[in-house]
Formats: sequence, C-alpha cells, structure tokens
Amino acid sequence: MYKAPVEDIAFTLRHIAGLSDAIDKGLLGDLGEDLVDAILNEAGRFATEEVAPLAEIGDRQGARLVDGEVKTPDGWAKLYQDWIAGGWNGLTGPEEYGGQGLPNMLNVAALEMWNSGATAFALCPTLTMGAVEALSAHGSPELQQKYLAKLISGEWTATMNLTEPHAGSDVGALKSRAERRDDGTYRLFGQKIFITWGEHDATDNIIHLVLARLPDAPAGTRGISLFLVPKFLVNDDGSLGRRNDVFCHSLEHKMGIHGSPTCTIIYGDGRFGGEKGAVGWLVGEENKGLNCMFTMMNNARLTVGMQGVAIAEAATQKAIAYAMERTQGRAPGWSGSGMSPIIEHPDVARMLLTMKALTQGSRAISYACAHAIDMSHRASGDKQHWHERAALLTPIAKSFSTDAGVDVASLGIQVHGGMGFIEETGAARFLRDARIAPIYEGTNGIQAIDLVTRKLPLSNGDHVKGFLAELRDIADQVRSSNLDGFGETAARLDSAIADLEQATGWLLKVQADGKVAEALSGATPYQRLFGLALTGSYLAKGGLARVSDGAHESRIALCRFAAENLLSETAALKDRVINGADSLAAARIALA
Repeated sequence: MYKAPVEDIAFTLRHIAGLSDAIDKGLLGDLGEDLVDAILNEAGRFATEEVAPLAEIGDRQGARLVDGEVKTPDGWAKLYQDWIAGGWNGLTGPEEYGGQGLPNMLNVAALEMWNSGATAFALCPTLTMGAVEALSAHGSPELQQKYLAKLISGEWTATMNLTEPHAGSDVGALKSRAERRDDGTYRLFGQKIFITWGEHDATDNIIHLVLARLPDAPAGTRGISLFLVPKFLVNDDGSLGRRNDVFCHSLEHKMGIHGSPTCTIIYGDGRFGGEKGAVGWLVGEENKGLNCMFTMMNNARLTVGMQGVAIAEAATQKAIAYAMERTQGRAPGWSGSGMSPIIEHPDVARMLLTMKALTQGSRAISYACAHAIDMSHRASGDKQHWHERAALLTPIAKSFSTDAGVDVASLGIQVHGGMGFIEETGAARFLRDARIAPIYEGTNGIQAIDLVTRKLPLSNGDHVKGFLAELRDIADQVRSSNLDGFGETAARLDSAIADLEQATGWLLKVQADGKVAEALSGATPYQRLFGLALTGSYLAKGGLARVSDGAHESRIALCRFAAENLLSETAALKDRVINGADSLAAARIALA
C-alpha cells in the first residue's frame, strides 16, 4: 500500500525548489514552516488512509454509464465529498471567493499525493483547479461572482472541452459552433470527445469550458472562442435551474485510469426539450478563446507532470517492498541461509535505484516549475525572469516527468518479474495509468516543439543561457564541497551540462538561420537531455543541503548513482540533436 513520502516532498520543496528561501524573504505572505508541515502531513495522511485504499476498486469497477447517468466507482463520490470538506480544492484559490491563496508549490505537492493514491480520482479536481485559474484571469465579474466560489470549494467541478473526433491537438480544425442570442448568451452545438470527468455523480453541477467557433469567425485558431456551459443553469440566487442541453453520450473504454469517466459530450441536440442549443456565456473576448484556454492548459501541463511523478513514486514504493520480501536465488556475497531477497541482486538494485533517481529528479523539476510560477506572481522586480523560468520549465516538467512515470512503472513490473504481469499484484495498474500522461494536455512531442521553438529563444536565448550557468554553479559547488560520497558526480555533471550547452547553442543557431525542420528533428531528444541534466543537478543540490535528518548520506549516494549511471546518456542525446536531422530526412523513404 502507498504511503505518502511527506519527508521527501518537504525536503524537495524547501531545499531544492526554493520554498524555504521564499518564506525567509517574505514572498509568501504569512506562510510559515509550521503551516507547511501541517498541510503536508494532513495531505499525506488523507492520501494514504483515504484515497489509496479505493484505487483498486476504481481500477476494477471503472466508471459506468447506467440509464444515461454516469456512476463512479463505489465509495468515490463520498471520498470526493470528504476531500472537499478538508478544503483541499481551494488551496491556491483567490481568497475573495473562499480560497486559501497559498502558493502553487504546496498545491502541486498535495496533488502528487492524491495522484499517487489514485490518479483516476485526482483527475477530477485537477481540471476544476485549472478552470478556476482560467475564470479568475479571463472571466467577467458576473461569471466570477456566480461560479468561482462553488468551483473553489469543490461543490461544483469543471471540465476542459477541446478535442473533437476529427481535431485532436490541432484545435484550429474544430467544428463545434456557437450562435449569439439577443440576451448576451450563446447557444452551442457540437460534439467533444475525451472529456475527463465530463459527467459523474460526485457533485450536483458540472461547469464545462468549451471551445467553439462563431459563424463569422476567422479560420483556424484565430477564430476560436471560449464558453462557459453549465450542466444545470444557475439562477441569480445561486440555486440550480433547469437542465442545460448537454449530456454524456458514451464513455471511453481505456487502457488505464478506469475510475475516471472519459466522456463523449453532445451539445445542442434538444435531448431535454425546449429550444435546441446548450446555453453558454463567453469567457474573455470573441475569437480569442485559445488564449483563455491556454491559461487552463498551462496549469494542466504541470499537474499532468505531477501525475508522472506520483505514479513513479507509487510504483517505486511497491517495487522496493516486493524486492525486500521476494526471495530468489543467492545474490553474490549473500551469507544468509536459503535464498536471498531479490533486492540483494545487483541488477534488481540497479533498477530500483534508477526508479528512485528518476522519481526524485522529476519531482524536483516539477516543484521548481511550481516555484517559478509562484515567483512570477509574488516576487518584486524580477517578474520577467521568473515568468520566463516557468515558461522554460513547464514543457520539461510535463514531458520528462510523464516519460519517467512510464519508464519507472515499466521497471516496477520488471522487478516483480512474472508476478508483475499479473493484474492481482497491482504493479500493472501503474503502467496502464501512466501511459496516458505523455499523450494528453499536449503530447510530449508537442511539448518538445514548444520548448525548442518558443521557450529557448526567450530574451534572445539569454534566459536559458543564464539557467545553464546556474547548473554549472551547482557542479562547482559539488567539486568544492569536500563532502564524502559524491564520487565522480562533479565531472559527470560538467559533461552533461556541456552536452546541454552545445545542443542548446546549436538549436538556437539553426532556428536563427531559418532551419526549423532541423531543429524539430532533435527536439524530443533535446527535451530528455535537458531533463537528465536537471535531474543530476537537482539531486546534487539536494546532496549539498546539509540537513541533519538522517537521510543526508543516502541523498548523496543516490545523486552519485544518477550522475555515474544516468548522465552517460547525455552525450548520445546531444549527438542525436545535432546530427540526427540528416539521417531522419534520408530515412523517410523507409516509411513509404
């Protein structure tokens, strides 16, 4: 059973991501270390004792469509009500609407724990939190007044409606349409697919944020508007009115996240009588809906990255527990009687350490991204710096962490051996649940395009160059630390950062020369190169922190393992970035 790693989470927040430094500088209001501990400990307790025990039920039963109504797995509706009763949905919500106004760093830490407990359950509030951010930034005062308090409390949930059968990541091709009405409302018509928690029985209202096109809209993404469409219309006094013309037509039968209802939603077919068309309200301006939706999508990209971290953590815990109990053969040097626990075998130990390193590295990257987002709102004088840092880290946090989730869950099955391939052990669920994360909220290939074409050139490339200098400083600190146990960490960090610097400079140059295809040929390996260099650097930063908590030596040991085993990959990745374009172009004939 999963146990929330509160100590590891708190350490990463404080000593790697920058939470303690922000508190010391007074950048987080009256937030203190005692409150941080209280929040993390209670979140860990709830995730361990309340969420995790229902994960297997959710996986086995799944969400069900019964007589036109979606039923969540047994116990999940009550679990959600208990969750919102704890105030967890409003951690970062604006205080004027009942939120707690806490930093994003604490929210993503809590999200890690909910997702480790049951990713399919945690998906529900994740979308609601993104909708709160979008409405807070772009909604009219009237919409904010009517909807934000209920969304922040979690009394109502929200969805994000982009995808259509013919238009996946290319949202400019969507066909859902909106028609103006004289009273200032709109009527929406169309079909959306893959809508996470688009219908369920956990709350009495669901607020859909829907992309659609007006009749006179320009073609492509410049002609998309965003609309708020409630399942039940809301009266002026806040009570629920009649059912809106929107319903769940069917549920997807998925590889994983079975407890999460993934819906096909139909707008405007007249199912409930009256005038056809789902009643909606404009969010932001007409034909500028994609800008509004990107607020929600950027939020979702980091939270999806946290799903990768969370599944990696749960899979690692399970694999280590199994490896300590399972006996098989006699490991070299084993002096005990009978067979040795498989954790004593070098190959199993290597797999487990790889799992731990990838988990802790992706956690640090994601928390650092959350810190940058917080500082972009709260730091004075250098907001542009932190805005660019958050922009740079977001695609890496999403892609590297979700790839790590898949890799770690797969290794977890390998550690279990044949038992891992048997559903009853539970190891397979992590891999099935993890596999969607590199796909949704912008595939990891799309994240690589964003990183290379939009984020590297920020401030004419000066921001990423400054960031690499910060990583160089970490390597220098390791070299001069005189701490035992780092081994060849400094030298390996030097090499990895040099590989990253060379690949970064090449990508900036070829783009400046107009060779976009060459740059994109190496975008995905570059993204992994960046993630590995950050993993090594952030684990080293943790090892440098002189915290007397009994785990200092193990942090240094894990840092050394990552540097001497994982960072050897960066040289090959650099070569793929710089030299891979020609071979890719030449090899296309093999796809004909």
